[in-house]
Amino acid sequence: MKKLLITGSNGLLGQKLVYACLKRGNIQLTATARGENRLITQTGYDYFPMDIGSKADIDAIFERVKPDAVIHAAAMTNVDACETDKEGCVLQNVTAVQYIVDACNKYNAHLIHVSTDFIFDGENGPYDEEAEANPVSYYGWSKAEAEKIVKENSKDWAILRTILVYGLVDHMSRTNVVLWAKGALEKGNPINVVDDQFRMPTLAEDLAEGCLLAFEKHANGIFNISGKDYMSVIELVERVADFYKLDKSIINRVSSSTLNQPAKRPPRTGFNLDKSMRVLGYNPRKFEDGLAILDQQLKAATS
Repeated sequence: MKKLLITGSNGLLGQKLVYACLKRGNIQLTATARGENRLITQTGYDYFPMDIGSKADIDAIFERVKPDAVIHAAAMTNVDACETDKEGCVLQNVTAVQYIVDACNKYNAHLIHVSTDFIFDGENGPYDEEAEANPVSYYGWSKAEAEKIVKENSKDWAILRTILVYGLVDHMSRTNVVLWAKGALEKGNPINVVDDQFRMPTLAEDLAEGCLLAFEKHANGIFNISGKDYMSVIELVERVADFYKLDKSIINRVSSSTLNQPAKRPPRTGFNLDKSMRVLGYNPRKFEDGLAILDQQLKAATS
């Protein structure tokens, strides 16, 4: 059995990775995150607290586990927080990646690094794997820098870029655009939604599957891993409304410029998925199928 170490296992992707590994059953799994383990299921794998901003933490855990592969899912992903706390952003998204790369090199571990569509300016989306990075936010810059570190310093690596991940975490402790839209529409108060940003929303289970395919096939290089449906953010919210039979008339169309967010967003991203489908066998679900999975999980969590 291969030894796999996951960073950020308390996050949305991290939790889905743990559960997908347990379902497969042929992986010796070590999950790591900051603080205590927040997953409901805490058996079938090892858990160690690890702060990715601490080289000492990383070195100690790697020495203990000696992993064959690492899926680096931990990052500072709040785009506006990265803009206002640049120091924290650099530590979590750039410096930490160098620590992880060094540790992977020392133990000859295959690194699967999770990146983002926000490395692009959004002027020419959808993008293929060869497109040039040109970030418009500090978060995007930090993730582009991380990619450079991986490409230039790692001995054995894959970079998986994703877009607008949605899903349900244990204890329903975190939100995302789909859960926000559902909750806001259910309250019945008017909501403002941008109509000038275009994305391919990604079900967290699909992203986890893409990561594990890259692990199992020992993939190298860059891969786009997202949902397959290209839509504006307002269309996303309208499709959530349709799925739950909620009132769409309370959705107000606004432009990004009216939101006064600290960080700029790329207008049109999206990915060409041909390479990941061909090389990895990646096959993401349609958006409504993803919503159906999320809906089942919400019902199970609240029953």
